[in-house]
Amino acid sequence: MPRFLANLSMLFTEQPFLERFAAARRAGFDTVEVQFPYEHSVEDIRHALKDARVSLYLINLPAGDWAGGERGIAVDPGRVEEFREGVEQAIDYARAFGVRRLNCIVGRRQAELSEAEQWAVLTENLRHAGKRLQSELDATLLVEPVNRYDIPGFFLGSSAEALRALDLAGIPNSALQYDVYHMQRSEGELVNTLRTHLARIGHIQIADNPGRHQPGTGEINFPFLLGELDRMGYDGFVSLEYVPTPDTEHSLSWLKEWGA
Repeated sequence: MPRFLANLSMLFTEQPFLERFAAARRAGFDTVEVQFPYEHSVEDIRHALKDARVSLYLINLPAGDWAGGERGIAVDPGRVEEFREGVEQAIDYARAFGVRRLNCIVGRRQAELSEAEQWAVLTENLRHAGKRLQSELDATLLVEPVNRYDIPGFFLGSSAEALRALDLAGIPNSALQYDVYHMQRSEGELVNTLRTHLARIGHIQIADNPGRHQPGTGEINFPFLLGELDRMGYDGFVSLEYVPTPDTEHSLSWLKEWGA
């Protein structure tokens, strides 16, 4: 089985955010990720990490008003300055915690703009972010495609579209963040896509479909998929980024059942 980490924005939500680091450690994880840490101070998170003896592996770049329904601003030509300020904020947090992978959720299509305009601003924004992450952190910029059922109009809805974005940006420190749940909904062909593009995949996240719950609750054959990742030689982490049911503790039983 691959190495697993816990996404603390999705798991252990029965507890306040700063207590989830210790909860993850008690559950057997020594590595975690957080979608958006910015509502909490660097100092508070640093203490939580140290006390729990866990490492923070990945964060997202700021993505606009997430609580208000926004899902990224990297394709909005009117918010380039805000995007760049978000990159700097993410760099400050990543530097404090030793994070070397930062993910960009790019945003939705906008009817009032041509697709070419949005591709152009996305290209420049990714190029800027990649260069800043390289010079300041020697870090990797990840780009994540998201299914358009859950987020209608999301600009990058397939692995091919995300890879095109990386190609257009042309930055060496970039990679695809492959979310198994999103790509099952968008395109299927999970194992074949992973095998074809493994060299360009910088991080993998998992959840079952339908429902985005833990492995074993839906249609995806995770024992096969995870075994294939081993056979392919994938040596990165696999993030548990799912909605646990009925709660986090019970949702983790599949790890023991499958020998993970």
